[in-house]
Amino acid sequence: MGKTLAEKILGAHAGREVRAGDIVICNVDFCFGQDGTSSLIMESFKKLGANVFDKNKFAMVIDHSSPSPSIGVSTIHKTMRDFANEKEVKLFDVGEGVCHQLIPERGYVTCGDLVLGADSHTCTYGALNVLSTGVGSTDLAITVASGKNWFKVPESIKVVVSGKLPVASYSKDIILYIIGKMGAKAATYKSVEFTGSGIKDLTVDARFTISNMAVEMGAKFGVMEPDPKVVKWVKTHSIRQPSPVFPDSDAVYADVKEFDVSKLPPQVAKPHAVDNVASVEELGNVKIDQGVIGTCTNGRLEDLDVAAKILKNKKIHRKVKLIIAPASKGIFLEAVKRGLIETFVEAGATVVGPGCGPCVGTHNGILADAENAISTANRNFKGRMGNPNANIYLASPATVAASCLTGKISDPREHKKRLGRK
Repeated sequence: MGKTLAEKILGAHAGREVRAGDIVICNVDFCFGQDGTSSLIMESFKKLGANVFDKNKFAMVIDHSSPSPSIGVSTIHKTMRDFANEKEVKLFDVGEGVCHQLIPERGYVTCGDLVLGADSHTCTYGALNVLSTGVGSTDLAITVASGKNWFKVPESIKVVVSGKLPVASYSKDIILYIIGKMGAKAATYKSVEFTGSGIKDLTVDARFTISNMAVEMGAKFGVMEPDPKVVKWVKTHSIRQPSPVFPDSDAVYADVKEFDVSKLPPQVAKPHAVDNVASVEELGNVKIDQGVIGTCTNGRLEDLDVAAKILKNKKIHRKVKLIIAPASKGIFLEAVKRGLIETFVEAGATVVGPGCGPCVGTHNGILADAENAISTANRNFKGRMGNPNANIYLASPATVAASCLTGKISDPREHKKRLGRK
């Protein structure tokens, strides 16, 4: 009987054969915390009275409230800097970017790794054939001290995506559609393996979007097989050699789901649940007050490029605020070189420093009562953008950009010629 990706990677890091349901202790290749979770990590770590297991395998990232919006947050940031200096560990400070872009971009992970982060969207790195998941701050502190943690080997669900996306639909539309069909609890404590021709057709940037949102269907892991695109990406960014892992052809899955995306229209998740999904043409006349393009889900160069194609030489609606947040400093700089930032500013958008602010609701775009936002983020729960009395719709960068031009949720297929994919 064959094995899934989760069984193979966890088994390799436990040093023994494992099956779904087993409890194992595994060596961890990399772990990290961010400014929303590192305070408790540091507190718990100090109680252990231990040393950092490997200074090259732990980092902290200041991204959720970057730059600091309050005295209290500034105190946390200072504590993180002091801890990083004392323990000689890596700290990504204000303006560097979002953890889930920085860590793979700076080469800290590679194919076949096992990674833990004190952030729920750590599953993002599954796009690189990495088994990665979010854990609590206390669990992360244990890993910082020991280099290990325990896992229950999850059952796996295979999600087969076939077909080539039509113009103006993107990987964000794929994952919103899948979550809408399967439900927010469909994969609770399971590993989801995304595969098929529809995945292989995507760029690595686009695949990150899908793995990032696996947790929104309850998944522990959202992992993909490595192909030449992934191996090339990893070799470009990491000095560590990839160790690609493939599932066996006779692996046992709890379920297999198949989705043909060849005719998939742009999708939108309506308030206040990620699985409350409809196609853009089903929404009717929904006024928007704010758009957000960025976050760990869709703040990559490819995403900014799509939005800029729609906004080039146009102006956003006079009643709409559009916030652009590149996912990292490197992406920001490249967007400047390509003229994308100029396009956004001339269109009337506000470009903020790389970070999570507009998504997590700490600053950089908190909504007023009864306002509607359309965002490329991964969550639309009440209060997610700082106000429980506001409404959040989730969509692709193309749909967000198109909507900001009209002041209502709009179909990006109206901009087919600009998008130039066919």
